[in-house]
Order: sequence, then structure tokens, then C-alpha cells
Amino acid sequence: MKPLKPVPLSADEIALVRAMVFHEDASLLGLNKPAGLSSQGGRGQVITLDEMLWAFARPGKARPRLIHRLDRDTSGVILAARTQPAASFLGKAMMARKITKTYLALVAPGPPVPSSGRITGALRRVETGREARMQVCAADHPDAEAAETQYRTLSTADGAALLEVSPRTGRMHQIRVHLASIQRPIAGDAWYGGALVVGGQPAPRLMLHAATLTFPHPEGGHMTLRAPLPEDFAGLVSGLGLQVPETGRDASAERHP
Repeated sequence: MKPLKPVPLSADEIALVRAMVFHEDASLLGLNKPAGLSSQGGRGQVITLDEMLWAFARPGKARPRLIHRLDRDTSGVILAARTQPAASFLGKAMMARKITKTYLALVAPGPPVPSSGRITGALRRVETGREARMQVCAADHPDAEAAETQYRTLSTADGAALLEVSPRTGRMHQIRVHLASIQRPIAGDAWYGGALVVGGQPAPRLMLHAATLTFPHPEGGHMTLRAPLPEDFAGLVSGLGLQVPETGRDASAERHP
């Protein structure tokens, strides 16, 4: 395989990606991705986070590589490995489901019933032209992929609810499709039936935020990365009268045994 060719970045792009970093060590980078930035696979001349990681490449070395992805309009924690051994270690941890992700999702109309639970509908990928979406399907469908999502309601208001969601598998659009399957699509998610206006207030984008990521660290022990709600998300949650989780004002990293 030929080595990847470095992507030239503007000063603004370098400044943007460096501002996303809230934890850095010899093995990895923890970044707080804003909504509207593709993790990988951008179209045309649109730069992606994956390409922006060239800003951290050392002379003669490969750039850091993303360990997982977030949808373009999902904000929050994303992890990148700085070395090949770290990438291999974290990739194996991901495959073994040793990496735990927790998201916050604003849904309508109101809390799900029951208020907490587990969604296990199998998913299948459906492509239409250049677009790909996921659908819940029968478990014995030839294209079915097993999927599991756990959720619990944190706060409720008239016609809206804030959920904590933890995917146990990593299917494309999994949280979005699973919540839509129980008639509680994520606000701002036009693809899967989410309300574009909640409580008289517009949802500025997909109201899904990757809040925490806990994983085994390549150098030993475990680490938890936390990203607080961005202003657009927090503002809508507060405006609806929902209780905003106390995640702090700044992103944080904690190393533990």
C-alpha cells in the first residue's frame, strides 16, 4: 500500500483542528468535534477531520488516524491514535467492545415509553444513488446486522426529552434509526423523521452529542474523555426547560486504573 499523500491545509484549518484538541499524549489525541464537520469521506473540495489530522504529522511520519467516526452533524468526543501500535491497540479494543460511548440526544414528542430500556432491532443498509441510510429489518434478513442501543431519560418537558444513549454496537446511524424506531426520532434529523421545530424553537441541526468516551489506554489503565454540550445544543435544551447535565464548561480527560 502506498503511503498517503499529505493534504495541504490552510492556516485557518490548522488553527481549527488544533483548537479541537483537549487531550494529547504520546499515544493519542482527544478532540471535541464541532457539528458540520465530516469525520471522513467528504465530497468534492470539502476538508474532513481525517485530512485535518495532517496538522499533527511529524516530519517523515504518518499522520494520526481516527479510531472511530461521528456523523457530520454530530458533535462531541472523537479519538485519534498518534502511532501505529496505538492504532492497533485501540482498534482491537473497539472490536472487542471495550470502548464505551455515551451520547446525549434531544428527542420529540416527549420521553419514550418506557423511559429507559434497550433497543435491539437489526439494521440493514439501503443505498439510493449516492445516499446510504439504515433501516430496521427482520433479524433473519440476508443483509441484517445485529444492533443494540441502551437509553435512559434524563429530563422531560412538554413535547421533548433529553436522553442518555449508549450504543453497544457500532452500526452506521444506529442511534438515529433505533430512536426513530420507537417513535422518538432525534430533533433536527430530517433523514429519519426528527422534528425540525421543538416547543416552538427551531432545531439548528441533528441534536446528537457524543458526551463521553471511556477506553483502555495503550500505555495502561483506562481513560475517560468528556465533552460538554456545545452552545447550540445547550441553548435549545435550556430554552425548552430541560435540565442540562452537569458536564462542566470545558472538555476534560481523566486517567484511571
